[in-house]
Amino acid sequence: VKDTDILAAFRVTPQPGVPPEEAGAAVAAESSTGTWTTVWTDGLTSLDRYKGRCYHIEAVIGEDNQYIAYVAYPLDLFEEGSVTNMFTSIVGNVFGFKALRALRLEDLRIPTSYSKTFQGPPHGIQVERDKLNKYGRPLLGCTIKPKLGLSAKNYGRAVYECLRGGLDFTKDDENVNSQPFMRWRDRFLFCAEVIYKAQAE
Repeated sequence: VKDTDILAAFRVTPQPGVPPEEAGAAVAAESSTGTWTTVWTDGLTSLDRYKGRCYHIEAVIGEDNQYIAYVAYPLDLFEEGSVTNMFTSIVGNVFGFKALRALRLEDLRIPTSYSKTFQGPPHGIQVERDKLNKYGRPLLGCTIKPKLGLSAKNYGRAVYECLRGGLDFTKDDENVNSQPFMRWRDRFLFCAEVIYKAQAE
Protein backbone atom coordinates (compact mmCIF):
# COMPACT_ATOMS: atom_id res chain seq x y z
CA VAL A 1 0.00 0.00 0.00
CA LYS A 2 1.35 3.41 -1.00
CA ASP A 3 0.67 6.78 0.61
CA THR A 4 -0.83 7.88 -2.70
CA ASP A 5 -3.32 4.98 -2.96
CA ILE A 6 -7.03 5.53 -2.50
CA LEU A 7 -8.11 3.06 0.19
CA ALA A 8 -11.60 1.58 0.41
CA ALA A 9 -13.13 -0.60 3.10
CA PHE A 10 -15.97 -2.81 1.85
CA ARG A 11 -18.29 -4.90 4.01
CA VAL A 12 -18.48 -8.14 2.07
CA THR A 13 -20.89 -11.06 2.44
CA PRO A 14 -19.67 -13.82 0.10
CA GLN A 15 -22.00 -16.33 -1.50
CA PRO A 16 -21.96 -19.73 0.23
CA GLY A 17 -18.78 -21.59 -0.66
CA VAL A 18 -16.86 -18.48 -1.75
CA PRO A 19 -13.85 -17.84 0.52
CA PRO A 20 -13.65 -14.28 1.87
CA GLU A 21 -10.20 -13.77 0.32
CA GLU A 22 -11.62 -14.64 -3.10
CA ALA A 23 -14.56 -12.28 -2.58
CA GLY A 24 -12.21 -9.44 -1.56
CA ALA A 25 -9.94 -10.05 -4.54
CA ALA A 26 -12.98 -10.11 -6.84
CA VAL A 27 -14.16 -6.71 -5.55
CA ALA A 28 -10.67 -5.25 -6.05
CA ALA A 29 -10.44 -6.62 -9.59
CA GLU A 30 -13.97 -5.74 -10.69
CA SER A 31 -13.62 -2.17 -9.44
CA SER A 32 -10.33 -1.64 -11.28
CA THR A 33 -8.84 -3.60 -14.21
CA GLY A 34 -10.73 -6.90 -13.97
CA THR A 35 -13.27 -8.13 -16.46
CA TRP A 36 -15.21 -11.34 -16.90
CA THR A 37 -12.79 -12.79 -19.44
CA THR A 38 -9.24 -12.45 -20.73
CA VAL A 39 -8.96 -10.27 -23.82
CA TRP A 40 -6.03 -9.83 -26.19
CA THR A 41 -5.77 -6.11 -25.34
CA ASP A 42 -4.75 -7.04 -21.78
CA GLY A 43 -1.26 -7.50 -23.18
CA LEU A 44 -1.13 -3.90 -24.38
CA THR A 45 -0.88 -2.42 -20.89
CA SER A 46 0.55 -3.19 -17.48
CA LEU A 47 -2.53 -4.50 -15.69
CA ASP A 48 -0.45 -5.16 -12.60
CA ARG A 49 0.36 -1.45 -12.35
CA TYR A 50 -3.29 -0.39 -12.47
CA LYS A 51 -5.17 -3.12 -10.63
CA GLY A 52 -6.80 -2.65 -7.25
CA ARG A 53 -5.45 -4.92 -4.53
CA CYS A 54 -7.27 -6.43 -1.57
CA TYR A 55 -4.46 -6.05 0.96
CA HIS A 56 -6.30 -7.14 4.13
CA ILE A 57 -9.51 -8.89 5.09
CA GLU A 58 -10.98 -9.36 8.54
CA ALA A 59 -14.15 -10.91 9.95
CA VAL A 60 -16.83 -8.55 11.28
CA ILE A 61 -17.20 -9.40 14.96
CA GLY A 62 -20.69 -10.60 15.84
CA GLU A 63 -21.77 -11.03 12.21
CA ASP A 64 -21.96 -14.37 10.46
CA ASN A 65 -20.14 -14.57 7.12
CA GLN A 66 -19.40 -10.83 6.94
CA TYR A 67 -15.94 -9.41 6.35
CA ILE A 68 -14.25 -6.07 5.85
CA ALA A 69 -12.16 -6.18 2.69
CA TYR A 70 -9.56 -3.41 2.45
CA VAL A 71 -8.73 -2.45 -1.13
CA ALA A 72 -5.96 -0.13 -2.36
CA TYR A 73 -6.31 1.61 -5.72
CA PRO A 74 -3.38 3.23 -7.55
CA LEU A 75 -3.96 6.94 -8.02
CA ASP A 76 -3.39 6.67 -11.78
CA LEU A 77 -6.77 4.93 -12.08
CA PHE A 78 -8.63 8.18 -11.39
CA GLU A 79 -9.20 11.41 -13.26
CA GLU A 80 -7.84 14.35 -11.31
CA GLY A 81 -10.49 16.42 -9.54
CA SER A 82 -13.42 14.13 -10.43
CA VAL A 83 -15.59 12.77 -7.63
CA THR A 84 -17.84 11.27 -10.29
CA ASN A 85 -15.03 9.26 -11.85
CA MET A 86 -13.70 8.15 -8.47
CA PHE A 87 -17.04 6.82 -7.22
CA THR A 88 -18.02 5.34 -10.59
CA SER A 89 -14.74 3.46 -10.66
CA ILE A 90 -14.87 2.22 -7.08
CA VAL A 91 -18.56 1.37 -6.64
CA GLY A 92 -20.16 1.73 -10.06
CA ASN A 93 -19.82 -1.85 -11.20
CA VAL A 94 -19.41 -4.13 -8.19
CA PHE A 95 -22.78 -4.40 -6.46
CA GLY A 96 -24.29 -7.02 -8.75
CA PHE A 97 -21.30 -9.29 -8.52
CA LYS A 98 -22.14 -13.03 -8.50
CA ALA A 99 -19.49 -13.99 -5.92
CA LEU A 100 -21.18 -11.74 -3.36
CA ARG A 101 -24.45 -11.95 -1.49
CA ALA A 102 -24.07 -8.39 -0.20
CA LEU A 103 -21.59 -5.54 -0.47
CA ARG A 104 -21.38 -2.09 1.08
CA LEU A 105 -18.73 0.60 0.91
CA GLU A 106 -18.00 1.40 4.57
CA ASP A 107 -15.11 3.84 4.37
CA LEU A 108 -12.84 5.62 1.93
CA ARG A 109 -9.45 7.26 2.45
CA ILE A 110 -8.46 9.81 -0.13
CA PRO A 111 -4.78 10.79 -0.10
CA THR A 112 -3.79 14.44 0.11
CA SER A 113 -2.16 14.23 -3.32
CA TYR A 114 -5.58 13.44 -4.85
CA SER A 115 -7.53 15.91 -2.69
CA LYS A 116 -5.28 18.68 -3.99
CA THR A 117 -6.48 18.03 -7.56
CA PHE A 118 -9.94 19.36 -6.67
CA GLN A 119 -10.27 23.06 -7.41
CA GLY A 120 -13.09 23.58 -4.93
CA PRO A 121 -15.93 26.04 -5.27
CA PRO A 122 -15.32 29.26 -7.22
CA HIS A 123 -15.96 31.30 -4.06
CA GLY A 124 -16.54 30.75 -0.37
CA ILE A 125 -19.22 31.28 2.25
CA GLN A 126 -18.45 35.00 2.59
CA VAL A 127 -19.45 35.64 -1.02
CA GLU A 128 -22.68 33.68 -0.44
CA ARG A 129 -23.44 35.74 2.66
CA ASP A 130 -22.72 38.97 0.77
CA LYS A 131 -25.05 37.97 -2.09
CA LEU A 132 -27.82 37.01 0.33
CA ASN A 133 -27.07 39.83 2.79
CA LYS A 134 -27.31 37.26 5.61
CA TYR A 135 -24.78 37.36 8.45
CA GLY A 136 -24.33 36.06 11.98
CA ARG A 137 -26.35 32.86 11.61
CA PRO A 138 -26.41 29.63 9.62
CA LEU A 139 -27.89 29.78 6.15
CA LEU A 140 -31.08 27.71 6.01
CA GLY A 141 -32.40 25.87 2.99
CA CYS A 142 -34.41 22.89 1.86
CA THR A 143 -35.04 20.54 -1.02
CA ILE A 144 -38.42 20.97 -2.71
CA LYS A 145 -40.71 17.97 -2.23
CA PRO A 146 -42.27 15.94 -3.67
CA LYS A 147 -39.10 15.50 -5.63
CA LEU A 148 -40.91 14.41 -8.80
CA GLY A 149 -44.28 15.25 -10.30
CA LEU A 150 -44.77 18.97 -9.62
CA SER A 151 -45.45 21.25 -12.57
CA ALA A 152 -42.98 24.08 -13.07
CA LYS A 153 -45.59 26.57 -11.85
CA ASN A 154 -46.29 24.62 -8.66
CA TYR A 155 -42.58 24.10 -8.13
CA GLY A 156 -42.13 27.87 -8.31
CA ARG A 157 -44.98 28.30 -5.85
CA ALA A 158 -43.25 25.96 -3.39
CA VAL A 159 -40.00 27.91 -3.78
CA TYR A 160 -41.86 31.16 -3.09
CA GLU A 161 -43.50 29.79 0.07
CA CYS A 162 -40.14 28.53 1.34
CA LEU A 163 -38.45 31.89 0.79
CA ARG A 164 -41.35 33.85 2.28
CA GLY A 165 -41.29 31.47 5.25
CA GLY A 166 -37.73 32.49 6.07
CA LEU A 167 -35.48 30.07 4.21
CA ASP A 168 -32.44 31.51 2.47
CA PHE A 169 -32.42 29.10 -0.46
CA THR A 170 -34.00 26.00 -1.96
CA LYS A 171 -32.47 23.31 -4.13
CA ASP A 172 -33.62 20.77 -6.67
CA ASP A 173 -33.63 17.13 -5.68
CA GLU A 174 -30.98 15.18 -7.58
CA ASN A 175 -33.73 13.32 -9.49
CA VAL A 176 -35.07 16.58 -10.94
CA ASN A 177 -33.66 17.34 -14.37
CA SER A 178 -35.80 18.29 -17.36
CA GLN A 179 -38.62 15.76 -17.39
CA PRO A 180 -41.81 16.13 -19.47
CA PHE A 181 -43.86 17.25 -16.44
CA MET A 182 -41.36 20.03 -15.61
CA ARG A 183 -38.83 21.18 -18.18
CA TRP A 184 -35.70 22.88 -16.89
CA ARG A 185 -36.35 26.18 -18.68
CA ASP A 186 -39.91 26.41 -17.36
CA ARG A 187 -38.73 25.66 -13.82
CA PHE A 188 -35.98 28.27 -14.14
CA LEU A 189 -38.40 30.97 -15.33
CA PHE A 190 -41.00 30.31 -12.62
CA CYS A 191 -38.32 30.15 -9.92
CA ALA A 192 -36.62 33.35 -11.11
CA GLU A 193 -39.97 35.14 -11.02
CA VAL A 194 -40.81 34.07 -7.47
CA ILE A 195 -37.29 34.76 -6.18
CA TYR A 196 -37.55 38.38 -7.36
CA LYS A 197 -41.07 38.59 -5.92
CA ALA A 198 -39.97 37.22 -2.53
CA GLN A 199 -36.97 39.57 -2.42
CA ALA A 200 -39.18 42.57 -3.16
CA GLU A 201 -41.62 41.78 -0.35
